[in-house]
Amino acid sequence: MRLRDLEIFIVAPPPPAWGGRYWIFVKVTTDSGITGIGEVYAATVGPRAMTAVIEDVFERHMLGESPENVELMFRRAYSSGFSQRPDPTVIGAFSGLEIACWDILGKDAGKPVHALMGGMTNPRVRSYSYLYPSPGQDEEEFFSDPEQAAECAATMVEQGFTAVKFDPAGPYTIRGGHQPAMCDIELSVEFCRQIRRAVGAGADLLFGTHGQFSTSGAIRLGRAIEEFNPLWFEEPVPPDNLLEFAKVARSVRIPVATGERLVTKAEFGTLLRTGGASILQPALGRVGGLLEAKKISGMAEAFNAQMAPHLYAGPVEWAASVQLAATLPNLLIAETIQTGGEFHLALIKNTIQWEDGFIATPVAPGLGIEFDEELAREHAYRGKGLHLEMQEGPRDYARGGLRKPD
Repeated sequence: MRLRDLEIFIVAPPPPAWGGRYWIFVKVTTDSGITGIGEVYAATVGPRAMTAVIEDVFERHMLGESPENVELMFRRAYSSGFSQRPDPTVIGAFSGLEIACWDILGKDAGKPVHALMGGMTNPRVRSYSYLYPSPGQDEEEFFSDPEQAAECAATMVEQGFTAVKFDPAGPYTIRGGHQPAMCDIELSVEFCRQIRRAVGAGADLLFGTHGQFSTSGAIRLGRAIEEFNPLWFEEPVPPDNLLEFAKVARSVRIPVATGERLVTKAEFGTLLRTGGASILQPALGRVGGLLEAKKISGMAEAFNAQMAPHLYAGPVEWAASVQLAATLPNLLIAETIQTGGEFHLALIKNTIQWEDGFIATPVAPGLGIEFDEELAREHAYRGKGLHLEMQEGPRDYARGGLRKPD
């Protein structure tokens, strides 16, 4: 069985588009007619350029190869162009293709992917979601309004969630880590206070920052919210200086979590060796794929760290995360979009089931999903923006309050 054909789908979720402006799916077909679906999370270049990268990675490193030879194909992509180092664009392209290979292997064997990667440890996977506006709430004000956030958190706990995530301290700027303004710190404290009051001990608070702060700024903010005992302090500093995470971890009494923007075991290994994080959050469509994430989880075990697969993408990466999570003895929790996401679920024909805060581990062959190609084509992305973008201007300390990314 050899890899033969590739098709790429760039899909725009309808508003409010939780999960990003677009999602990149790959369909790989073997010479025996078996197809596999994967998802690429890397989006450092626009969709047209990313399509070209995916095609190049497939044709250069994978075309004509057996889907079983995942390690060999990874080494080709990782070493491409005499680089042999993490590259978020190339490895992101490979990640989606690698996920598709595992989908093929599972379908060929008549087994779910988790059965091929160590077997099922977790028949159901604990999940969390960001706080997104509930029906009737003001979407413009929601992300800077602790009262609306607390109302939403209470509703989510009623649905069965045991953890909720929020990141009120904005903005996301290209200028690297900055000091939070006092209004950022005060608003963060108020978010934690009101959400903790709303959920009590019924849910963990997951505090995100998307790597916005300088090391000392992250420490100031982290110490301000310690009293509310969040489960984690996510990506407190930018991911381009991994040694700084350890300084934050030593200075704040909240577990540090990170990983959505990291690539391969090399970067996660640095975090683990330095004590920079105790909760790892690989994004399966960027990190190198399922096998690379499985290796990272084994490294994490040796350092007594836990895994919390990240998701701000489409449903195929979600399905891959669930397959990985099912195998992990050191699983903490996995991200989802609300209770699965209306359009997410439609794209996979409701083949993943969420109930009472948990995702049921699929037992159907491969990723355990059925991808709706027709629906994907109907929602082709035709815009020019990237999946996610940052604002160019710095934090405006004079104006106060929060500003959304431009």
